[in-house]
Amino acid sequence: MAPGIPAAMERPHFIGIGGAGMSGIAKILAQRGAKVAGSDAKESGTAEALRALGATVHIGHSAAHLADDASCVVVSSAIRPDNPELVRAAELSIPVVHRSDALASLMEDLRAIAVAGTHGKTTTTSMLAVALSALDLDPSYAIGGDLAGPGTNAEHGEGRIFVAEADESDRSFQKYDPEVAIVLNVELDHHANYASMDEIYESFETFAGKIVPDGTLVISADQAGAVELTERVRARSAVKVVTYGEAETADVRVHKITPRGLTSEVTVVLNGKFLTFAVSVPGRHYALNAVAALAAGVALGIPAHNLASALGKYTGVKRRLQLKGEAAGVQVVDSYAHHPTEMTADLEAMRGAASDARLLVVFQPHLFSRTQELGTEMGQALALADASVVLDIYPAREDPIPGITSDLIIDAARAAGADVTAVHDKAAVPEAVAGMAKPGDLVLTMGAGDVTDLGPQILDHLSS
Repeated sequence: MAPGIPAAMERPHFIGIGGAGMSGIAKILAQRGAKVAGSDAKESGTAEALRALGATVHIGHSAAHLADDASCVVVSSAIRPDNPELVRAAELSIPVVHRSDALASLMEDLRAIAVAGTHGKTTTTSMLAVALSALDLDPSYAIGGDLAGPGTNAEHGEGRIFVAEADESDRSFQKYDPEVAIVLNVELDHHANYASMDEIYESFETFAGKIVPDGTLVISADQAGAVELTERVRARSAVKVVTYGEAETADVRVHKITPRGLTSEVTVVLNGKFLTFAVSVPGRHYALNAVAALAAGVALGIPAHNLASALGKYTGVKRRLQLKGEAAGVQVVDSYAHHPTEMTADLEAMRGAASDARLLVVFQPHLFSRTQELGTEMGQALALADASVVLDIYPAREDPIPGITSDLIIDAARAAGADVTAVHDKAAVPEAVAGMAKPGDLVLTMGAGDVTDLGPQILDHLSS
């Protein structure tokens, strides 16, 4: 039986409870019997789901929302010091717990799998959660996106396995002690927290160093940053390393990836034997995510053929090449990609799925700092589309940076030969895209902000 409520988490108050990471921890605690409360900036389906589990969710941030008897206040790195609930917590001497510490406490005494990497974490964590559930292992899981099937990002299971997305952006993944750690890729990102690749390597080395004795690091044999990290870990640690990928030297080697429309089939060589299974989303990168999940499950002692079959039960994650619908012969797909590598991977996958049809992209840049550092590469990625609409930068937690706008991306895209249109009014996008689209086209809404809201609106305009 899984553990109960960690000490000091009996009556937690979450600031920003509706966030992807925060809501998952809150759901698990509520399912374990804690008296959960919190606040968020606006109403959402997540807030309603938490209330259905018995949590108290306030809308807006106010000192009055924090109960005097709260056992702790849980925050993420996005919460600013002047948040009124955080200020009130200090006045009441209520302990403040970072989200990562709260998640780490939920994983104590369980067989933890922590999934890290610059991109692909949510998909890989989700694949594992679905496969382990299909095998009746009843895992707990905390994911940065909602599974398309169950429609939730977290679950308290009675089994001994806990699968968690491990966030490297603020170094918080260093708080975990996994039995199996997955590193999908290592790239320069999160520029507000890392000044160089050396800092990123050091952070990932620390994460790998937290693997429990006799545990396993599952890591890509293809991606340059992961290969460098593998060499560093092997030179300084006795941790068992299992590599996966298309490289001939990979321990779990990808023999073939076969596209099948908006799905694919992957064949791997494991322990000298061929194993073939289905992946419900298109693209080489998602197939490789599934292979990473397979390698991690095998590292826990789960039979490979059982796990391969169970991975076929995975039906996707919201916002990860999620088909939103079809109207007037046009399919609309949503992508969370916001880093150039992710953008390129998803655009290549959709280009393969589109065959001879046109690929139209609606892209919303995410964060001023990311655009400042990687805007040129984002623009170059958009050259893979037949035509693109680029919105203004979605600021999220950041203040504007003087001189940094979407024009940086648009100029780079045009220099790479892309057909790009700047649209500053998001409300004007659905009609504009519907006017561009023709029967047989694929439309891809792309970005980590609220561009996802445009998919249904584009479908409505296409229908009319």
